[in-house]
Amino acid sequence: MPIYEYKCTKCNEVIEVIQKMNDEPLSKCNECGGKLKKMITNTSFVLKGSGWYVTDYPSENREKAMKAKKSAGKKEASADQKKDSKKKETAKTE
Repeated sequence: MPIYEYKCTKCNEVIEVIQKMNDEPLSKCNECGGKLKKMITNTSFVLKGSGWYVTDYPSENREKAMKAKKSAGKKEASADQKKDSKKKETAKTE
């Protein structure tokens, strides 16, 4: 169950309450009887590591496209290396 924070508009008391999502929000401060306002706070739930992005678990089509792109990049790199070595050989013979 989530933890909600409320702040009293009268005494500025901050209260943390564990509530179900469909529970009615609190409206009255137990300390002074003032009006409570629900605060928006950061969550303690953090997604870390791999597995949270579209590239981590691609569909079959996406996976095929990624592999094709990688192999095309390797072919271009090897073709560039061959051109460079031919230029070097030509330069040495001249």
